[in-house]
Order: sequence, then structure tokens, then C-alpha cells
Amino acid sequence: MGDYPFEDRADFDDVERGFLGTLKDPVVKNDKGEPVWDCDAYDFLAGECPDTANPSLWRQGQLVSKHGLFEVCEGIYQARGLDLSNVTFVEGKRGVIVIDPLMTVEPARAALALYREHRGERPVTAVIYTHSHADHFGGVRGVTDGKDIPIVAPAGFLEHAVSENVYAGGAMARRAVYMYAADLERGPTGQIGAGLGMTTSMGTMSLIAPTLDITHTGQEEVIDGVRIVFQITPGTEAPAEMNFYFPDRRALCMAENATHTLHNLLTLRGAVVRDARVWAKYLAEANELFGDKSDVLFASHHWPTWDGERIRTFLSEQHDLYAYLHDQTLRLANKGLTGIEIAEEMQVPPALEKRWHTHGYYGSISHNVKAIYQRYLGWFDGNPAHLWEHPPVEQAKRYVEFMGGAANVLAQARKSLEDGDLRWVATVVNHVVFADPANAEARELLATAYDGLGRGAENGTWRNFYLTGADELRGEIKPPAPDTAGPDLVGALTIGQIFDSIAVKVNGPRAWHEQATVDWTFTDLDESYRMRLSNGVLWHTTSQSGPPADLTVTLTKPQLFQVLGSGKLDGVAHEGDATVIGKILSLLEAPDRQFPIVTP
Repeated sequence: MGDYPFEDRADFDDVERGFLGTLKDPVVKNDKGEPVWDCDAYDFLAGECPDTANPSLWRQGQLVSKHGLFEVCEGIYQARGLDLSNVTFVEGKRGVIVIDPLMTVEPARAALALYREHRGERPVTAVIYTHSHADHFGGVRGVTDGKDIPIVAPAGFLEHAVSENVYAGGAMARRAVYMYAADLERGPTGQIGAGLGMTTSMGTMSLIAPTLDITHTGQEEVIDGVRIVFQITPGTEAPAEMNFYFPDRRALCMAENATHTLHNLLTLRGAVVRDARVWAKYLAEANELFGDKSDVLFASHHWPTWDGERIRTFLSEQHDLYAYLHDQTLRLANKGLTGIEIAEEMQVPPALEKRWHTHGYYGSISHNVKAIYQRYLGWFDGNPAHLWEHPPVEQAKRYVEFMGGAANVLAQARKSLEDGDLRWVATVVNHVVFADPANAEARELLATAYDGLGRGAENGTWRNFYLTGADELRGEIKPPAPDTAGPDLVGALTIGQIFDSIAVKVNGPRAWHEQATVDWTFTDLDESYRMRLSNGVLWHTTSQSGPPADLTVTLTKPQLFQVLGSGKLDGVAHEGDATVIGKILSLLEAPDRQFPIVTP
């Protein structure tokens, strides 16, 4: 860490700038009196970095844990440190525009109250979602009921917001337990943040559907008397995302496209792989469109950057970071290196390395390079030895047998631990645990390796994965994360998305020999669908042509949720075999929200 510019204190000045005050009660609670966020949980970071943490990540935690209301510029205020993300308040003629109302309702409500404490009882006159990730819309009902105000979002927002949290929501939520480690003890030996924010709040998630779509770069809207010029950036940090500029305040919002870290190209909780080339392109475009016109740049995470020259440099360096990783990964891939090999070889230019905001506190060079490789070439590295490998447990049993049995592997691994080769210890002892999960000695040795790897990690989410894994090896699997597919998100699904979300729950083998056809007509939507079950596949089309269906149902969208919840057609108009609904629902399999990760 000796080469890191710890003498550069500009970020500490910026994170304090404009501070107005913070919550009188640092603990935000839900309606049951249960804590969902604690602003003071990270007060320990004020001390010197211990040997159980990476000094660079410790420094990032000191910056990100700063909480309260801050003035960005005249008329623009941010509440930071009240959730994983920031919420921004832009004052208009009649009230205040809310940008990205946090992840859950309770912290969002507390943030709005804090803003009003310092700026007066201004009504919320609009909400803007910068993009389709839950920590930027989930708290919306904490600031408004959405009646008679515009809800602004990039085109495609709703589709991506709901699909990410529903289709693969079970697996993502389980892995998010590791990524954000909200249940891990805060402290020098435990959770010290996630790099992008400290962790996720544990409150109530909500969603109000957008009423105004932003469809193209250059689109200008006047909202509550405030002029806003938008830049659409699809395929960057989210499939639907946008930056925007306030010309009358010379302020630029970069959403989550430019923060004080190297971001994820493939988040460890799982997501669609992001496009580093497109991301870099839109950063350059933002600099060209707004860099010369901006006096302050703020984002939906971290702290603002002031002064035109600093803003242009910041955007230029962020552009160069993603572009370099993209181009060099492909250069090395075209020389025959695999993703893992490229990740080991990749180094960013020294001029970027010495800038704090390029460091991998949330994303990392290692897993971003692998993501770029995956985007272009997929999971297979071309080596036929990797084409049809045994699954983890069977592979582990064979490895352990080849290596002379568990006792020999553990003895050799302890020597590797003494030598400081923690990566190798994790690799080989993981085989013993998967071959025999009841081996207590192996579990503790693997947990010890994870402790060391986590405490040395500069990346917050890597630390959380390692330490959560160690915790579970020594105890029980953590409680499941809150269900991301809450009523608002499920209610926002289109009929097609609802049917798709059911289809991914069908137990294929159990459904192999079942057949059924249902015609659905929705009177409130003027939409019709045919659903068919065959060969273990539940699929749908908007055409109802062909042979008569086994069942015809005429209903509204709210009634569909009742039918799916009860399996009955009570009070719903229908003709044909009503038992078909129960047959289809009996074939569905609920996601396991607590599946093991570090054990088989």
C-alpha cells in the first residue's frame, strides 16, 4: 500500500462540503419498531486502520459512511449515508423534485424529513429514477404516493426493473446476502462496507410506475419550473439508465455511470453482463455534452465533484478506465489468453492507478476482465478439458482421492497457509469441504483462509463474500434476504412478464407428460393470450387461434393475481375444465432463498 496516494485528502474535503446536519435518531425503524438502518453502525471507521482490513478499503469506508444532508449547489441537496445509494432533492417553483428515492421506504421517508427540517415543508412535485436498479426506486412510497405528479424514467425502465428482481430474483437475492453482508457483524474484523455504499437497508421495497419516459439524448423537459436535459445511456451500469444536466444550475447528474470506484461489469450477485465499450462511449459523450458547462457533478452514490476542470478530468479518467479494460482484454483474448489468465496479467496505466476513483472497491479489475471475456466469448475457454467437467461434488471427491485423501490434503494446505498462499488453500480445501461437508477440520481451515483473503481485499464486496463464507462455514446459513419481488414490483409486471415468471418455476421433469391450453382475456387491458403447457414448457402467445382451449378465462389483471394465489376461479368468468389451473400451479417450484453456497 506504500504507493497509494494517502497524502491526497481532496476526497475528505469534498465529502464534508455543504454538510447541513444529520438524523437526530441514527436508527431508522419500520412500522413494527424494527431497525432497518443504523447511521452510526460504522463509527468505528473513525479510528486507525487495523491489520484486519485493507487500508484502501478502510479509507473508502470512512468516506462513504459519512451521513446526513448536504448542499450540492444552490437549490440541489443530497441525503447520503442513509442507504446503499443517495437521494437527491432539486428545488423547483412549487416544491421539490426527488431523484432516486433510495432502496426502501423507511430510509427514504427519513431522508425527506431531514431535507424538510433544513429546507422547509416543500411538497414533492416529481420523482426521477436514474435507472432500473432497486436501490434507486424501492423507497419511492416513502416520499410520495405518486398521485398527480410526474414519475420520470429512461425508456425500458419498468421492463428491466421488474424482470431483474423477479425472473432470477431468488438466486440474486441469495448471492446478495454475500455481496452486501447486511447480516454480518460491523467492525474491524467484519463488514466495513460494500465500496459503493455501506450496505443495503432492510426495509420495505416499493415501486410506482413511470408516467414520463425519456427516449433520446437531448430530450429536454421542464419539471416544476426546472429545465433538465437528458442523455440516454442504455447498456451501461443498467440496461435502462440516463444521465441529465441542469443548465440553470450548471449541475450534472451522472446516475451510477461515474462514481468514486471502478464499478461492476458483472456484479457478483449476478446480472446481465454490462458493455464496457458502450459505458466508455457514453462517458465520453457526457463529457462532450456537459463537461464544459458544469460546475458540479453528482451521482447516485458517493460525493460530488466540483470545478469544471476537475469534472472533465474525472469523466475522462473514468472513460479511459473502462475503455482500457475493454480493449486490452480483447487484445489478450485474441492472443489466446483465457479470462482467468487475462485477469492475472491486467494492470491499469500508472496515471489511472494513482487516482482513488479508479480503484476496485465495488467492481474489480479481476472480475471485470472476466466479465468482458464472458460477454464476447462466453463461459467456455476453448480448452476441451473444460467442456464436460464433473460437477463440483463429484469433481471434489476425485481431486481429494487423487491427492492422497483428506488428511493429506489438509496437512499440505496447512503448510500453504503458513507460507501465505491463501488462494491455494481456498482452492484445495474447498475440494475437501465439497467431498465431505461434515469434515470440521476442513471447514475451519477453509474459513481461516477466507478470513485472510477477506481482510486483505481492497474490494468491499470481495471482503463481504469471503467473510460471509467463513461465517457460514462456522455456523448456519444466514437468513434469506428480503424478497425483492414485492407487491409493487409484481404488480408492475405486464401479463407477458407474469406468465414468463411462472414459466421459469415449472418443474420440467414433473411436467413432461402434462398438456393443457388456457385462453386468457383481460377486460381491463383489452389483451388476450393463449397459454400452453407441453413437453415441460409453459409458454404463451397473443394469438388464440387453433383448436379450442381446455379452459377459457375472462378476467382483470387484479383477478389474475387472485387466481394464481388461490388456484381457484371463484367469481371469475370461465368456460371449460377449471381444474387446469390447479394442475399448472401444482407443477411450480418456489425458489430456494437459502441455498448453500460454500458447501454442497
